[in-house]
Amino acid sequence: MKKILIYASFIFLLILTACQSDKNKEKEVFNDKKFEPSAYERAREFADKNPVTLFGGQKDKGTNFEFATSNVLWRATLKNLDFLPLINADYTGGIIIYDWYSEQSNANQQIKISVQFLSNELRSDAIKITAHKKICDSSNRCSNSTLDQNFANSIKESIIASARVLKIEETKKEKK
Repeated sequence: MKKILIYASFIFLLILTACQSDKNKEKEVFNDKKFEPSAYERAREFADKNPVTLFGGQKDKGTNFEFATSNVLWRATLKNLDFLPLINADYTGGIIIYDWYSEQSNANQQIKISVQFLSNELRSDAIKITAHKKICDSSNRCSNSTLDQNFANSIKESIIASARVLKIEETKKEKK
């Protein structure tokens, strides 16, 4: 009986404390600034204070849009591996993950590739390729393993070569 009384009083104190803090927060919100009831007006006010520019403005904002369009390695990777099914492309994290892929001639073997961007510069150490292979037997038991580095390096070299071509074309367009 004594334990029940202790638990009940503890729960009562928790509820009382929670209610008290909510009332204080409400008072702070409404006392500091007048609340605009119109959602449209609040949105307009926010947009006026925080302008968004996609094509222009300051260069060093670090937006996703700038990374995706100005990074030749990113574009070359998407171009070279466009036959693979895409799972995730995270501009801010600098990673592209492709889904399992197999050719029709050998459906029991699949590969999965992920590309991690370590830098925006056009260098061989700016990207890291990870490739996995899955082999399934006739009873659908599968085993996964990491592919040898030669396979990953051949993909990396292909991406870098394509990125160089894109960079040269980009430079030619800027000169015109």
